[in-house]
Amino acid sequence: MIPLLFCRHLALLFITVLLLSAPAPDARGADTQALRALAVEFNTLNTRIRDNQVGKAEARERFRELVQALAREYREAGAAEYPAETWCFPLKGYDHRAIGGRGNGYQLGGYDYFAGNRHSGHPSHDIFIRDKGQTGLDDRTGKPVQVLSVTGGVVVAAEREWQPGSRLRGGKYLWILDPATQSLVYYAHNAALHVAVGDLVRPGDLIAEVGRTGLNAYKKRSPTHLHLTLLSVASGLPVPIDPYRTLSKAK
Repeated sequence: MIPLLFCRHLALLFITVLLLSAPAPDARGADTQALRALAVEFNTLNTRIRDNQVGKAEARERFRELVQALAREYREAGAAEYPAETWCFPLKGYDHRAIGGRGNGYQLGGYDYFAGNRHSGHPSHDIFIRDKGQTGLDDRTGKPVQVLSVTGGVVVAAEREWQPGSRLRGGKYLWILDPATQSLVYYAHNAALHVAVGDLVRPGDLIAEVGRTGLNAYKKRSPTHLHLTLLSVASGLPVPIDPYRTLSKAK
């Protein structure tokens, strides 16, 4: 007959094995396995659109499907939602005064997300750092400037492999989808990325470091900056929105 104490130890061991083998929850407390899988699919689509490897009609249909699926899975996973009032300014140690031209650099110019790397217009804000020597370091601190997530949400696309000579305009970039405000935010020209596709973020989380990556951002004529674009996906398709007023109030 097996002793009762031994049976208890065996049961505890079995429960421990089950817990260790279960899918790990995200740092935000949500089980995001399915969400990560959808984010990987979006990243693949975004890369194909970027490289003009998919027709616009097909791209629009698949984009709408994935955005809706990501938002649905985000909520089903119990991920936290943050209203626009909690948004954070994207550069640590800086504020809206670092935005180029006091916001006048924002120009639609017929922008079309589905034109990929060939898109026109500049429905974005360039946020400049103090870097006279173009080293990618802040002149006052001698350190990289941290890029912070403006919104909450999930990282749905990333590029880590940019090298000088590449025609890719965004360099090392991130796209973050925020289901709470139905926003898709683009952070470009980074030196290093600190998050990966499928990661959940909160407003103010460290996601990257300001850099000089990208076809034009790498050139000497370009001051070191973060390129920030905000697209609304409330209709299921990306529509540029000027976030200057919101950024001017963000901490």
